[in-house]
Amino acid sequence: MKKAFFPFAAVFSLFPKRAAVLFKPLDAAVALLSLGAVVFSGFAVYAKPHDNAQVSVRGQDGAWIFPLDAEDTATVHGPLGDTVVAIHGGRVRVLSSPCDNQTCVAQGEIKTPGEWIACLPNNVFAVIESDEKDRDGLDANTW
Repeated sequence: MKKAFFPFAAVFSLFPKRAAVLFKPLDAAVALLSLGAVVFSGFAVYAKPHDNAQVSVRGQDGAWIFPLDAEDTATVHGPLGDTVVAIHGGRVRVLSSPCDNQTCVAQGEIKTPGEWIACLPNNVFAVIESDEKDRDGLDANTW
């Protein structure tokens, strides 16, 4: 008896040799419908949602709400002076603040729901809020 080079050659000998596969018109129709369903569900699941994100800016004197797609600037009065918050191109940033360390200015832009910027010395807080859940965001519970 000849020893096989591949140790599992005996397993492959149980299966019949290649059989011809014939596709019928209905098989092709089912395959196309299945492919269409996969593509459609991919777009439905991963498409960018049209949510109603808004920017909430809170200060010592009150709170203001702007749509995230607004082109506006809010000047918020705090105990140290005025903090300027800019909303431009779907992003929010603090342009200037009277605090000493300027951490809120250095933080840069925020753009997704749940992100926030705070100027703690001047009691100014800006947050992006949305009714829809963040689909691809991760938090501490995810990890």
